[in-house]
Amino acid sequence: MNGVLPIAAIGGEGASQALEAFVAELAAQGVQVRGLIQRHHPDMHLVDVESGQTYAITQDLGAESESCRLDPSGIAEASVVLRRALAERAALVVVNRFGKLEAAGGGLSAEMLALMAECVPMLTTVGADQLESWATFTGGAGLVLPADQQSIRQWWNSL
Repeated sequence: MNGVLPIAAIGGEGASQALEAFVAELAAQGVQVRGLIQRHHPDMHLVDVESGQTYAITQDLGAESESCRLDPSGIAEASVVLRRALAERAALVVVNRFGKLEAAGGGLSAEMLALMAECVPMLTTVGADQLESWATFTGGAGLVLPADQQSIRQWWNSL
């Protein structure tokens, strides 16, 4: 490692697809990738990239509700995947995204901080609305990569 924290977020249009494609590419090469990716069929789920186990992270609040549908208990249940990846010292840990919950210190933020503290390579996604929070969360050490495979590979190869 080059002395820089091995953490990055993919930003921009297509970030989730770019993350999922990169995970598939590394897994096909036999790299020990662990973590969670997000799927939306029909509700949001987190999927363990190793086992395929899914964790529902939305709740039905009724047709008239305008509240956030994210289910903190589903996210907490899925967090075991990241804790296990840390214990295994996976080659790369992916986290579905750095969002509002993580920016506020909830969601998967504790697990992400633990990975950072142990210098375990971590890759996530971040929306434009959370770029400033990502910079604060990572102490300015978290890179933001464009959603293209060449940039992501270049980051990975630099570790």
